[in-house]
Amino acid sequence: MEKAKVYNIQESIKYQDNSIVSKTVIDKENGTVTLFAFAEGQNLSEHSAPHEALVQVIDGVGEYTIAGKSHRVEKGEILIMPADVPHSVKAPEGFKMMLTMIKNVTEKDN
Repeated sequence: MEKAKVYNIQESIKYQDNSIVSKTVIDKENGTVTLFAFAEGQNLSEHSAPHEALVQVIDGVGEYTIAGKSHRVEKGEILIMPADVPHSVKAPEGFKMMLTMIKNVTEKDN
């Protein structure tokens, strides 16, 4: 049996100049939860992921482009990203987010 853990999200991950910092909180076969801290001006170039994702911005503002459409997500807001759709992330200011990726389960996976 796994033990319960309490995380202070703001304190669990720190900003680092000119960097993107990540910390995996949960890593399971059916999905992951990862914290990110983006320094101002940092970005992730366009890519796609095979899993649906939920992004929760926990500090600052993140700019996401999904299938060519821009989304500005502020502290306290969430963004749902579909699987297999190209997206990118920009940090117009320092921001932190929690990314929850959920694996699509098919009958052949069972």
